[in-house]
Amino acid sequence: MPTVVLADDPKLDAQVFRDRLAADVSVAPLDTPEAFRAAVREREADAVVAKGRLAVTHDLLAGLDALAVYGQVSVGLDNVDVDAAAALGVTVTHAPDYCVDEVATHSLSLLLACVRDVPAHDRRVSGGTWDVWAGPELHRLSGDTVGLVAFGDIARGVADRLAGFGVDAVAYDPYVDAEVMREHGVEKVDAEGLRDAADHLSVHAPLTDATRGLVDAAWFDALPERGVVVNTGRGGVVDENALLAALDAGSIAAAGLDVFETEPPEGSPLVERDDVIATPHVGWYSAEARAEANETVAADVDRALAGETPVNAVGPGER
Repeated sequence: MPTVVLADDPKLDAQVFRDRLAADVSVAPLDTPEAFRAAVREREADAVVAKGRLAVTHDLLAGLDALAVYGQVSVGLDNVDVDAAAALGVTVTHAPDYCVDEVATHSLSLLLACVRDVPAHDRRVSGGTWDVWAGPELHRLSGDTVGLVAFGDIARGVADRLAGFGVDAVAYDPYVDAEVMREHGVEKVDAEGLRDAADHLSVHAPLTDATRGLVDAAWFDALPERGVVVNTGRGGVVDENALLAALDAGSIAAAGLDVFETEPPEGSPLVERDDVIATPHVGWYSAEARAEANETVAADVDRALAGETPVNAVGPGER
Protein backbone atom coordinates (compact mmCIF):
# COMPACT_ATOMS: atom_id res chain seq x y z
CA MET A 1 0.00 0.00 0.00
CA PRO A 2 1.40 3.46 -0.87
CA THR A 3 2.34 5.81 1.93
CA VAL A 4 1.32 9.49 1.94
CA VAL A 5 2.47 12.13 4.42
CA LEU A 6 0.48 15.31 4.95
CA ALA A 7 1.79 18.48 6.54
CA ASP A 8 0.49 19.21 10.01
CA ASP A 9 -1.36 22.34 8.93
CA PRO A 10 -5.03 23.29 9.37
CA LYS A 11 -5.37 24.03 5.65
CA LEU A 12 -4.97 20.31 4.95
CA ASP A 13 -7.88 17.98 5.70
CA ALA A 14 -6.49 14.53 6.38
CA GLN A 15 -9.91 12.92 6.19
CA VAL A 16 -10.31 13.98 2.55
CA PHE A 17 -7.09 12.16 1.66
CA ARG A 18 -7.98 9.08 3.73
CA ASP A 19 -11.38 8.87 2.04
CA ARG A 20 -9.95 9.38 -1.44
CA LEU A 21 -6.73 7.36 -1.41
CA ALA A 22 -6.09 3.65 -1.10
CA ALA A 23 -3.01 4.53 0.92
CA ASP A 24 -1.57 4.77 4.40
CA VAL A 25 -2.10 8.48 5.16
CA SER A 26 -0.32 10.08 8.12
CA VAL A 27 0.24 13.64 9.36
CA ALA A 28 3.60 15.07 10.40
CA PRO A 29 5.33 18.44 10.88
CA LEU A 30 6.99 19.36 7.57
CA ASP A 31 7.92 22.97 8.30
CA THR A 32 11.72 22.55 8.29
CA PRO A 33 13.99 20.67 5.88
CA GLU A 34 15.05 18.35 8.70
CA ALA A 35 11.46 17.53 9.66
CA PHE A 36 10.45 17.05 6.03
CA ARG A 37 13.26 14.65 5.23
CA ALA A 38 12.86 12.76 8.50
CA ALA A 39 9.12 12.24 7.97
CA VAL A 40 9.56 11.08 4.36
CA ARG A 41 12.41 8.70 5.24
CA GLU A 42 10.77 7.28 8.35
CA ARG A 43 7.58 6.45 6.47
CA GLU A 44 9.24 5.68 3.11
CA ALA A 45 6.64 8.04 1.70
CA ASP A 46 5.51 7.72 -1.89
CA ALA A 47 3.80 11.12 -1.75
CA VAL A 48 3.93 14.28 0.33
CA VAL A 49 1.31 17.02 0.49
CA ALA A 50 2.16 20.39 2.01
CA LYS A 51 0.91 23.98 2.14
CA GLY A 52 3.88 25.80 0.66
CA ARG A 53 5.82 27.21 3.59
CA LEU A 54 9.01 25.30 2.85
CA ALA A 55 11.44 25.81 -0.03
CA VAL A 56 11.26 22.58 -2.04
CA THR A 57 14.74 22.35 -3.52
CA HIS A 58 17.04 19.74 -5.02
CA ASP A 59 18.79 19.35 -1.66
CA LEU A 60 15.46 18.78 0.11
CA LEU A 61 14.33 16.05 -2.28
CA ALA A 62 17.65 14.37 -3.07
CA GLY A 63 18.05 10.88 -1.66
CA LEU A 64 14.36 10.41 -0.87
CA ASP A 65 14.19 7.48 -3.24
CA ALA A 66 10.62 6.38 -2.56
CA LEU A 67 9.16 9.84 -3.07
CA ALA A 68 7.28 10.09 -6.36
CA VAL A 69 4.73 12.87 -5.81
CA TYR A 70 4.82 16.29 -4.20
CA GLY A 71 1.41 17.97 -3.88
CA GLN A 72 0.77 21.49 -2.65
CA VAL A 73 -2.63 22.90 -1.67
CA SER A 74 -1.89 26.28 -3.23
CA VAL A 75 -2.12 28.22 -6.47
CA GLY A 76 1.46 29.47 -6.50
CA LEU A 77 4.54 27.26 -6.66
CA ASP A 78 7.22 29.92 -6.26
CA ASN A 79 8.68 27.91 -3.37
CA VAL A 80 9.13 24.78 -5.51
CA ASP A 81 12.07 24.06 -7.82
CA VAL A 82 9.97 22.19 -10.36
CA ASP A 83 12.97 21.48 -12.59
CA ALA A 84 14.86 19.86 -9.71
CA ALA A 85 11.84 17.78 -8.76
CA ALA A 86 11.44 16.54 -12.32
CA ALA A 87 15.13 15.65 -12.52
CA LEU A 88 14.70 13.55 -9.38
CA GLY A 89 11.58 11.83 -10.71
CA VAL A 90 9.14 13.65 -8.43
CA THR A 91 5.84 14.77 -9.97
CA VAL A 92 4.63 18.15 -8.72
CA THR A 93 0.94 19.00 -8.58
CA HIS A 94 -1.15 21.73 -7.00
CA ALA A 95 -4.60 23.38 -6.98
CA PRO A 96 -4.40 26.23 -9.51
CA ASP A 97 -8.05 27.34 -9.51
CA TYR A 98 -9.46 26.63 -6.07
CA CYS A 99 -9.68 30.19 -4.68
CA VAL A 100 -10.14 32.46 -7.69
CA ASP A 101 -13.49 33.75 -6.42
CA GLU A 102 -12.20 34.34 -2.90
CA VAL A 103 -9.01 36.22 -3.84
CA ALA A 104 -10.79 38.37 -6.42
CA THR A 105 -13.41 39.31 -3.83
CA HIS A 106 -10.74 39.97 -1.20
CA SER A 107 -8.82 42.20 -3.61
CA LEU A 108 -11.87 44.34 -4.26
CA SER A 109 -12.67 44.39 -0.53
CA LEU A 110 -9.22 45.76 0.27
CA LEU A 111 -9.47 48.38 -2.48
CA LEU A 112 -12.88 49.61 -1.30
CA ALA A 113 -11.88 49.56 2.36
CA CYS A 114 -8.79 51.65 1.60
CA VAL A 115 -10.63 54.12 -0.61
CA ARG A 116 -13.28 54.65 2.09
CA ASP A 117 -10.87 54.38 5.08
CA VAL A 118 -13.26 51.87 6.64
CA PRO A 119 -11.06 50.18 9.30
CA ALA A 120 -9.70 53.47 10.64
CA HIS A 121 -13.21 54.93 10.87
CA ASP A 122 -14.28 51.81 12.76
CA ARG A 123 -11.39 52.20 15.23
CA ARG A 124 -12.23 55.86 15.80
CA VAL A 125 -15.88 55.11 16.52
CA SER A 126 -14.92 52.21 18.81
CA GLY A 127 -12.60 54.61 20.64
CA GLY A 128 -15.36 57.15 21.20
CA THR A 129 -14.61 59.53 18.31
CA TRP A 130 -17.63 60.36 16.15
CA ASP A 131 -16.13 62.76 13.63
CA VAL A 132 -16.50 62.70 9.86
CA TRP A 133 -13.41 64.90 9.52
CA ALA A 134 -11.05 62.92 11.77
CA GLY A 135 -9.57 60.86 8.97
CA PRO A 136 -7.89 61.71 5.67
CA GLU A 137 -9.69 63.42 2.81
CA LEU A 138 -11.69 60.84 0.86
CA HIS A 139 -12.22 60.77 -2.90
CA ARG A 140 -14.79 59.30 -5.23
CA LEU A 141 -13.81 55.97 -6.83
CA SER A 142 -15.95 56.29 -9.96
CA GLY A 143 -14.05 57.84 -12.83
CA ASP A 144 -10.71 56.49 -11.62
CA THR A 145 -8.57 53.91 -13.41
CA VAL A 146 -7.47 50.70 -11.70
CA GLY A 147 -4.23 49.16 -12.96
CA LEU A 148 -4.02 45.38 -12.77
CA VAL A 149 -0.51 43.99 -12.49
CA ALA A 150 -0.85 40.60 -14.27
CA PHE A 151 -4.05 39.31 -15.79
CA GLY A 152 -4.58 35.72 -14.76
CA ASP A 153 -7.86 34.26 -13.54
CA ILE A 154 -7.90 36.23 -10.30
CA ALA A 155 -7.22 39.58 -11.96
CA ARG A 156 -9.95 38.78 -14.49
CA GLY A 157 -12.31 38.19 -11.58
CA VAL A 158 -11.33 41.56 -10.14
CA ALA A 159 -11.96 43.24 -13.51
CA ASP A 160 -15.41 41.66 -13.73
CA ARG A 161 -16.25 42.85 -10.21
CA LEU A 162 -15.05 46.38 -10.94
CA ALA A 163 -17.45 46.70 -13.87
CA GLY A 164 -20.23 48.04 -11.66
CA PHE A 165 -18.16 50.75 -9.96
CA GLY A 166 -17.81 53.20 -12.83
CA VAL A 167 -14.05 52.79 -13.15
CA ASP A 168 -11.77 52.09 -16.08
CA ALA A 169 -9.29 49.23 -15.94
CA VAL A 170 -5.94 48.64 -17.61
CA ALA A 171 -3.65 45.65 -17.22
CA TYR A 172 0.00 44.85 -17.72
CA ASP A 173 0.72 41.24 -18.56
CA PRO A 174 3.08 40.38 -21.44
CA TYR A 175 1.71 36.82 -21.54
CA VAL A 176 -1.97 37.66 -22.11
CA ASP A 177 -3.41 38.85 -25.43
CA ALA A 178 -5.23 42.16 -25.72
CA GLU A 179 -8.36 40.37 -26.97
CA VAL A 180 -8.62 38.38 -23.73
CA MET A 181 -8.40 41.61 -21.75
CA ARG A 182 -11.03 43.29 -23.93
CA GLU A 183 -13.44 40.46 -23.14
CA HIS A 184 -13.28 41.65 -19.52
CA GLY A 185 -13.51 45.36 -20.34
CA VAL A 186 -9.79 45.94 -19.76
CA GLU A 187 -7.23 47.71 -21.94
CA LYS A 188 -3.85 46.03 -22.43
CA VAL A 189 -0.87 48.31 -21.74
CA ASP A 190 2.82 47.90 -21.09
CA ALA A 191 4.36 48.66 -17.71
CA GLU A 192 4.93 52.32 -18.55
CA GLY A 193 1.41 52.64 -19.89
CA LEU A 194 -0.02 51.22 -16.69
CA ARG A 195 1.98 53.64 -14.58
CA ASP A 196 0.81 56.54 -16.73
CA ALA A 197 -2.87 55.55 -16.58
CA ALA A 198 -3.50 54.07 -13.14
CA ASP A 199 -4.95 55.86 -10.14
CA HIS A 200 -4.83 52.65 -8.10
CA LEU A 201 -2.87 49.39 -8.39
CA SER A 202 -4.07 45.84 -7.78
CA VAL A 203 -1.15 43.39 -7.85
CA HIS A 204 -1.77 39.78 -8.90
CA ALA A 205 1.57 38.67 -10.34
CA PRO A 206 3.21 35.40 -9.31
CA LEU A 207 6.66 35.66 -7.77
CA THR A 208 9.37 34.88 -10.32
CA ASP A 209 12.83 36.21 -11.05
CA ALA A 210 11.21 38.65 -13.48
CA THR A 211 8.58 39.95 -11.05
CA ARG A 212 10.55 40.15 -7.80
CA GLY A 213 10.51 43.80 -6.76
CA LEU A 214 8.66 44.73 -9.96
CA VAL A 215 6.31 47.22 -8.29
CA ASP A 216 8.83 49.72 -7.00
CA ALA A 217 9.23 53.46 -6.35
CA ALA A 218 8.62 54.32 -10.00
CA TRP A 219 5.15 52.79 -9.81
CA PHE A 220 4.27 54.59 -6.57
CA ASP A 221 5.63 57.91 -7.79
CA ALA A 222 3.32 57.71 -10.80
CA LEU A 223 0.16 57.34 -8.69
CA PRO A 224 -1.86 60.34 -7.54
CA GLU A 225 -1.93 61.21 -3.83
CA ARG A 226 -5.33 59.50 -3.52
CA GLY A 227 -3.86 56.31 -5.00
CA VAL A 228 -4.27 52.94 -3.31
CA VAL A 229 -2.03 49.88 -3.72
CA VAL A 230 -3.52 46.42 -3.18
CA ASN A 231 -1.43 43.25 -3.18
CA THR A 232 -3.03 39.81 -3.05
CA GLY A 233 -0.44 38.19 -5.35
CA ARG A 234 2.92 37.58 -3.72
CA GLY A 235 4.67 39.82 -1.22
CA GLY A 236 8.00 39.86 -3.01
CA VAL A 237 6.47 41.45 -6.13
CA VAL A 238 6.08 44.75 -4.26
CA ASP A 239 9.15 46.62 -2.99
CA GLU A 240 8.01 47.08 0.60
CA ASN A 241 10.66 49.66 1.44
CA ALA A 242 9.57 51.78 -1.50
CA LEU A 243 5.93 51.35 -0.50
CA LEU A 244 6.71 52.49 3.04
CA ALA A 245 8.57 55.53 1.70
CA ALA A 246 5.63 56.45 -0.53
CA LEU A 247 3.22 56.23 2.40
CA ASP A 248 5.55 58.26 4.60
CA ALA A 249 5.82 60.94 1.92
CA GLY A 250 2.05 61.05 1.42
CA SER A 251 2.51 60.40 -2.28
CA ILE A 252 -0.11 57.64 -2.08
CA ALA A 253 -3.10 57.38 0.25
CA ALA A 254 -3.16 53.78 1.46
CA ALA A 255 -2.27 50.15 0.89
CA GLY A 256 -4.21 46.92 1.35
CA LEU A 257 -1.86 43.97 1.81
CA ASP A 258 -2.80 40.32 2.14
CA VAL A 259 0.73 39.12 1.34
CA PHE A 260 4.16 40.18 2.56
CA GLU A 261 7.72 39.43 1.57
CA THR A 262 8.20 37.70 4.94
CA GLU A 263 5.20 36.00 6.53
CA PRO A 264 4.20 36.65 9.20
CA PRO A 265 5.55 40.22 8.81
CA GLU A 266 6.97 40.46 12.31
CA GLY A 267 8.51 43.86 12.95
CA SER A 268 7.31 45.31 9.66
CA PRO A 269 6.42 49.00 10.08
CA LEU A 270 3.76 48.56 7.39
CA VAL A 271 1.42 46.70 9.73
CA GLU A 272 1.51 49.43 12.39
CA ARG A 273 0.03 52.16 10.17
CA ASP A 274 -3.51 53.51 9.95
CA ASP A 275 -3.06 53.89 6.18
CA VAL A 276 -2.33 50.18 5.70
CA ILE A 277 -4.93 47.42 5.92
CA ALA A 278 -3.11 44.15 6.59
CA THR A 279 -4.73 40.72 6.44
CA PRO A 280 -2.98 37.41 7.20
CA HIS A 281 -2.74 35.87 3.71
CA VAL A 282 -6.41 35.05 4.12
CA GLY A 283 -7.55 36.02 0.63
CA TRP A 284 -7.73 32.36 -0.40
CA TYR A 285 -9.91 31.28 2.50
CA SER A 286 -13.45 30.07 2.53
CA ALA A 287 -14.75 26.72 3.73
CA GLU A 288 -15.56 25.91 0.12
CA ALA A 289 -12.10 26.86 -1.16
CA ARG A 290 -10.37 24.79 1.52
CA ALA A 291 -12.47 21.76 0.60
CA GLU A 292 -11.82 22.26 -3.12
CA ALA A 293 -8.05 22.58 -2.63
CA ASN A 294 -7.90 19.34 -0.67
CA GLU A 295 -10.16 17.47 -3.09
CA THR A 296 -8.19 18.71 -6.11
CA VAL A 297 -4.79 17.70 -4.77
CA ALA A 298 -6.06 14.41 -3.34
CA ALA A 299 -7.50 13.46 -6.74
CA ASP A 300 -4.19 14.22 -8.46
CA VAL A 301 -2.14 12.31 -5.88
CA ASP A 302 -4.49 9.38 -6.44
CA ARG A 303 -3.90 9.60 -10.20
CA ALA A 304 -0.16 9.82 -9.80
CA LEU A 305 0.01 6.84 -7.46
CA ALA A 306 -2.04 4.87 -9.98
CA GLY A 307 0.51 5.65 -12.69
CA GLU A 308 -1.65 8.26 -14.40
CA THR A 309 -0.72 11.87 -15.22
CA PRO A 310 -2.23 14.31 -12.69
CA VAL A 311 -4.59 16.88 -14.17
CA ASN A 312 -2.65 19.72 -12.52
CA ALA A 313 0.87 18.36 -12.89
CA VAL A 314 3.53 21.06 -13.36
CA GLY A 315 6.54 20.21 -15.48
CA PRO A 316 9.98 21.77 -15.95
CA GLY A 317 9.83 25.45 -16.84
CA GLU A 318 6.18 25.74 -15.87
CA ARG A 319 4.50 27.51 -12.95
